[in-house]
Amino acid sequence: MLRAPVALLLFPAALTFGQTAPVRPTIGTVVRLDPKIDELIPRDARIEVLGSGFAWAEGPVWVKDGGYLLFSDIPKNSVMKWKDGEGVSLFLKPAGYTGVTDYGREPGSNGLTLDAQGRLLACEHGDRRISRLEKGGGKRTLADSFEGKRFNSPNDLTVKSNGDIYFTDPPYGLPGNADDPRRELGFFGVYRLTADGVVTALVRDMTRPNGIAFSPDEKTLYVAQSDPAKALWMAFPVNPDGTLGKGRVFADVTAVVDKLPGLPDGMKVDRMGNLWATGPGGIYVFTPEGRLLGRIDTGQRTANCNWGDDGSTLYITADSYLCRIRTTTRGW
Repeated sequence: MLRAPVALLLFPAALTFGQTAPVRPTIGTVVRLDPKIDELIPRDARIEVLGSGFAWAEGPVWVKDGGYLLFSDIPKNSVMKWKDGEGVSLFLKPAGYTGVTDYGREPGSNGLTLDAQGRLLACEHGDRRISRLEKGGGKRTLADSFEGKRFNSPNDLTVKSNGDIYFTDPPYGLPGNADDPRRELGFFGVYRLTADGVVTALVRDMTRPNGIAFSPDEKTLYVAQSDPAKALWMAFPVNPDGTLGKGRVFADVTAVVDKLPGLPDGMKVDRMGNLWATGPGGIYVFTPEGRLLGRIDTGQRTANCNWGDDGSTLYITADSYLCRIRTTTRGW
């Protein structure tokens, strides 16, 4: 069930000389389970609220050329823009569904990222595709099917250094979810889309594949599973040809699903290989070995996160909120 909307928070335009920066509202706290977390998140760090009132915020991506953040509001079929000093504005609508009839409660774009040329890549629920926003403003479909059958609803994606796109395809964007009569594929997959347009199914046995991210050396691919009965993160070895080896359970939080809001969803990795993964209660911070250091506890169903500014600010989409927290590490 979607959270009831609250008033959209917009903040003042650029400051004039002598003014101080606005004091932003904050939510949540940082749960510190291991002393090493203090090396990554300062003791005085706060979860600042940059905007609210979104139906379901997802897929944040920092656009360095312009210094702003883009993120999806899936039910509103929109990509929103946030820039310091300007606040929140509409960037793109429609963002994930261009049809003329109603398409359920989550028709818009979900995961967003940039390719090496700075072009916006999107997982689109309603149009059931991976798209690219061209520099001239038009969209191009990169992939919308596998072996002649349409995807369910591409959810999240990441780009390997060679340009290959890896993405997940659960049923969440279908109006009837897994039971929707429009569903054509018999599994919920993890896929690779090569630069020449070839789509390969890499994983077929995950029940609800969701967030996805590479380790810095690209030898491991992490995939979240947002299944309440098996809420976990998988780690797959990446073979030299780009295929995946046998996965292992990296971490499992099924035991706390009924105690904290949310499920494993989007994730990012910092330069040291630590995994920052959304899950029940907020964002879990793991070492590359899987040791849990702590949690950025937003108190909300937290969808995704991404690095921005100089790479040390973690931007967070948590239900109806857009937030950020300062860190002492950097994304890659």
